[in-house]
Amino acid sequence: MPVIFDYLLTVQVALLILALFVLKSSIKFVPQNSAWVVERFGKYQSTKIAGLNFLIPVIDQVSARRSLKEQAFDIPSQAAITKDNISLTVDGVLYFRVLDPHKATYGVEDYVFAVTQLAQTTMRSEIGKIELDKTFEERDTLNAQIVNSINDASASWGVAVMRYEIKDITPPASIMDAMESQMRAERERRAKILESEGEKSAAINIAEGQKQSRVLAAEAEKTEQVLAAEGEAEALVAVANAQAEAIATIGASAATEEGQKAIQLDLASKAIAAKHAIAKESSVVLLPDSGTEAGSLVAQATTILNTLNRG
Repeated sequence: MPVIFDYLLTVQVALLILALFVLKSSIKFVPQNSAWVVERFGKYQSTKIAGLNFLIPVIDQVSARRSLKEQAFDIPSQAAITKDNISLTVDGVLYFRVLDPHKATYGVEDYVFAVTQLAQTTMRSEIGKIELDKTFEERDTLNAQIVNSINDASASWGVAVMRYEIKDITPPASIMDAMESQMRAERERRAKILESEGEKSAAINIAEGQKQSRVLAAEAEKTEQVLAAEGEAEALVAVANAQAEAIATIGASAATEEGQKAIQLDLASKAIAAKHAIAKESSVVLLPDSGTEAGSLVAQATTILNTLNRG
């Protein structure tokens, strides 16, 4: 009886261990951004995505574990010939990801090798379509064309190329020297153009400054002449007004008795002064007709004045 009990206990333990093994083998946890390709009896059965999954032990087998993350692979340096028959050494970096694990497993033997080789051949083909200068100027366009060409060819592999970046383009040493000489000549040409433009601008500024200076001087001279003319005109007007006022005052005074006497006295004084001046300048001495010459002169002047007043 104890033997049978021990045997049953051993069987139960064995069954428990077998159940735990089966349970462990059937439960699978797929990591995030991963996919497992499962085969049943050697034939594709399903694709297990991230999370908890169940498999039938022994019957179901995981044939491939595919990462769905974006992957970067270095494209080795290779020779390429441009449209103008210049040999270049080009390398780059390829970024792609698996979109369909089933196609990536059964559509190609090694999708990484296939995509990298396709990137190399496509890059050589695209560079052969353009000239040397374009390879440096249109690098972004060249990258985009390579990506489009690879995606068209790799659609059946379940792989999508996200982008392609050319790292280095190395022409032959002779071409590098020629390009350096061309760049140096171009820099010198631009420097001369900038220098001539600067001299031209300076000459224009100087001429413009001289022109403005002459214009300002002419305007200042014109303004000065106008002001001087206006001042002279005002002065003449003021003198004329003063003379008119003086004449009017003299005329008004001459109409009175006192004015008449003052005029007679002034005329007599001027007549005497005139005769004295003539006597000094001439060697001939004129004697008056009578001793009352001054009085006669005053009388004559008074007569003339009265005549003018009556007229």
